[in-house]
Amino acid sequence: MKISDFQTKDVINIVDGKKLGHISDLELDLRQGRINSIVVPQFTKFFGVFGGGGTEVVIPWRNIVKIGADVVLVRMDDTKSLRADEDDLHARS
Repeated sequence: MKISDFQTKDVINIVDGKKLGHISDLELDLRQGRINSIVVPQFTKFFGVFGGGGTEVVIPWRNIVKIGADVVLVRMDDTKSLRADEDDLHARS
């Protein structure tokens, strides 16, 4: 699968059925040769209208349940806690 094909799929949270968006980036572990997480931008309505940015939700690879033809199903209980965990991880490295 090409990265460009991966980026066109909708990311859906199976916990609440919400569409999170599309994959904008991948975080790779070059030493191990694997994908650590996917990055999905989260735009607010205000910023989305004016082209501004928003926050990013970093979804660990272990939270991906299924990659289908059109969607990527993920299990996320709380997006805020995932963002906080990732901020802590980046602060330590």
